[in-house]
Amino acid sequence: MALTVVSGSGHTWRLTEQIGAGSEGIVYAVDDARPLVAKLVPAPRDPAAYRRRIARLVRQRREPRAVRLLSATPARVAWPLAGVRAGGLGAEGVDGYVMTDMRHAHQPFAHLLTPQVRQRLLSRATWATGLAAALSLARLLADLHAEGYVVGDLKPDNLWVDAYGRVGIADADSWQFTDGGEVFPGRMGSPGHTAPERIGTPAGTPPDRASDEFVLAVLIHQLLMCGLHPFAGHPASGGDYLSYDDNVLHRRCRLLDRASVVLPRSAPPVDLLPHRLTALFRAAFGGVRPTASAWARALSAEADPARLRTCRRGPLHVHTAERPWCPWCDLAERGADGYPAPAVRPLPDDSVPDPGVTKGPQAATDVKGRAGWQG
Repeated sequence: MALTVVSGSGHTWRLTEQIGAGSEGIVYAVDDARPLVAKLVPAPRDPAAYRRRIARLVRQRREPRAVRLLSATPARVAWPLAGVRAGGLGAEGVDGYVMTDMRHAHQPFAHLLTPQVRQRLLSRATWATGLAAALSLARLLADLHAEGYVVGDLKPDNLWVDAYGRVGIADADSWQFTDGGEVFPGRMGSPGHTAPERIGTPAGTPPDRASDEFVLAVLIHQLLMCGLHPFAGHPASGGDYLSYDDNVLHRRCRLLDRASVVLPRSAPPVDLLPHRLTALFRAAFGGVRPTASAWARALSAEADPARLRTCRRGPLHVHTAERPWCPWCDLAERGADGYPAPAVRPLPDDSVPDPGVTKGPQAATDVKGRAGWQG
């Protein structure tokens, strides 16, 4: 049976199928002429505080700081448009909000991270597409930080990307921000995408810009290294692999110490990365973390077509001009081509249109994570 939600002004929406779920909420499609979805949060820690948080975000949508974030096409943020309540899901009702449906112009970010999925759904993506997505993500985070927002739970499940590498973000209700002197803290964090200072801390430990910047570097690494997490690998000491977070806490990272982890031969080589970006990764994981703006400047320089080369053996084998030969051909010889030729079979009707190879940066990548809306 379809659910109905109502806003504070009395407007009603009919919800249809469930399209996503996460640790806090459930996302539903909305029966509306506009591309909308609704997120319902059945059991927030403090229902009154959650309703107040959503109300402030809805109001901020008309303020200059949010207007600047929402002015791009396609949408960069699935911003709360109206707070809603579903009365049929419990004695006191369930709170949530209506927002833009990012599926209208994007695909789940994780589609760019796995070669097999990317081959089917983003079939013309190259390493230049990964650069474009990394640049778009860095600029988006820099803009959010400039307007006083901290994402806190920055992860592939909350991100979206289109065929040109343009990135969008959802789950704004979990961000940390200040409104009228009141702080609305962020609490969320996800395994594999949490800064070391927040790993193992009590639930509710607030994030800050620096914690966002650590995770940004992780995501950029995944985009440029065909989905490889920078803290992937079995401990070289012979101990058991436990998790990305355990490796983070023990600084097991091949960029910091090649001898700290063991990776399969199918892993992209370190020298696939331009020297400028390698230096930023080492700072992000072992020193003073570069800001999102610093990442954006460096990625913009590397995305210049003059800095890119296309392999003669395949138009999808794009790499930095610093590398004298194609790293993707090397990997293909090992049976691990990061950018295989497009799938021959036609895609289903709901796939993203293939824009063709562009001269400028496009996007491709590889991360683990559930694809689609997360609650």
